[in-house]
Amino acid sequence: MRFLANENFPLRSVLSLRDAGYDVAYGSEDAPGAEDAIVLARAVNEERIILTFDRDYGELIYRLRMPAPIGVVYFRYFPPTPEEPAQNLLRLLSVEGLILIGYFTVLERTQLRQRPLP
Repeated sequence: MRFLANENFPLRSVLSLRDAGYDVAYGSEDAPGAEDAIVLARAVNEERIILTFDRDYGELIYRLRMPAPIGVVYFRYFPPTPEEPAQNLLRLLSVEGLILIGYFTVLERTQLRQRPLP
């Protein structure tokens, strides 16, 4: 699985995911300051799942009908540590039957919601 971590995603979580064997591109490393529409286009072109704390991707995809990436994981909480998002994503990836590809996934502290991507 290939991911594109938005600039607001903690570097320590990016490194943890890479250590776990995942291919994670990181906007802060190679495209700092890129607008959300550019990040979205990159995720589409590179077939990556976006990892973000930014809810604007939902608006770009559903309201403005921009091309959707293969998946989005929107972390809808403030993590107390920079490692927590990676820990939560790794736990999510271990859930049997849970699919991230083709979905806009909203991960909150107490619940998980998914909506099919257009």
